[in-house]
Amino acid sequence: MVRIAEENHDLIETVVGFARTLRAAGVPASTDRVQAMLVALRELDVLDGRDAYWAGRLTLCASPDDVERYDVAFAAYFRDERPRVAAVGQPGGSLKLVGVQTAADQTLQPGETLKTNPTASRASEQELLRHKDFSALTTAERDEVRQMLARLHPVGPTRRSLRLRPAARGVLDARRTVRGMLRHGGECDELLMRRQSRRPRRIVMLIDVSGSMEPYADAHLRFAHVVCRRRPAVEVFTIGTRLTRVTRAMQARDPDVAMREVAAAVPDWSGGTRLGELLKAFLDRWGQRGTARGAVVVIASDGWERGDAALLGEQAHRLRRLSHTVIWVSPHAGHDGFAPITAGLTAVLPHVDALVAGHSVAAFAELACHLEGQEVPIHA
Repeated sequence: MVRIAEENHDLIETVVGFARTLRAAGVPASTDRVQAMLVALRELDVLDGRDAYWAGRLTLCASPDDVERYDVAFAAYFRDERPRVAAVGQPGGSLKLVGVQTAADQTLQPGETLKTNPTASRASEQELLRHKDFSALTTAERDEVRQMLARLHPVGPTRRSLRLRPAARGVLDARRTVRGMLRHGGECDELLMRRQSRRPRRIVMLIDVSGSMEPYADAHLRFAHVVCRRRPAVEVFTIGTRLTRVTRAMQARDPDVAMREVAAAVPDWSGGTRLGELLKAFLDRWGQRGTARGAVVVIASDGWERGDAALLGEQAHRLRRLSHTVIWVSPHAGHDGFAPITAGLTAVLPHVDALVAGHSVAAFAELACHLEGQEVPIHA
């Protein structure tokens, strides 16, 4: 079913549908990027394949890794070969804007079989897999989800540095300005400025590996590995019946190698949970000495506490005073009918900044946005 974008409404509908296909293919086509593509297309010929291709590529792709997936999604959604990248100056053909055809849109003639678009079907399957609960994954799906997690790009928060860097605007850099005057015989050619730079804010991740978190612990550790690989100043600990620092194991480039090293270092897999005691141990040994000061602390746990819930609340309050932000990630927060009624969650809820879901790839993508300071749905 061909849809030619001749009116503004059709153009918006087409671009929004294309963005949905890109997100299913793993390209983070956010709302502001979609708006930028619409603005670009209004200045171009929307029926020119070259113009439409480059308008989308320059606005919807966030990194070089997205280009290949963008090309596949573009060809699948618009049912045409993409314009040749090497020949940017050559005119492109007319662009046919189409929707993703479903089985219901096709009329079968006698003797015909149903024709499907493999790329579109693949994108639809990946979109469903992004929202599927980790505990319900098959072995094959689990392998694919691990690849999807490895493609996430959490940027993380930043903070102002005390150091001043040369800049075009800011406060007067008297020392550099005077030195420049001395080099030019006392003449002041220009006033040099400087201002505070920004540095990555430390991220601390405490991941529950107890028995109740067994279906989700591997995914949470793999997400922690992605964060460690993408940015500096990240500390990772596991919590269960004891506290284990696994930051060094997370430095391995290959995620499977990193998970094997973590498994060898953690002695309390699938055991009990003593959140209050272990949070106190973390604060006494690392947090109070600087690890948690001004940091974004992410605690991944379902909140089942076998110890003293009051102690957990006290230590959560202590953590909140030290850190910049405390985010609690619960694998059950994304389920329908969820309510934070466990003793652990009830104790810590007044002392955390956000309670977010952690049960699917889509939930981790939202968590990555939350680490960057963007607004995401909060399950509280």
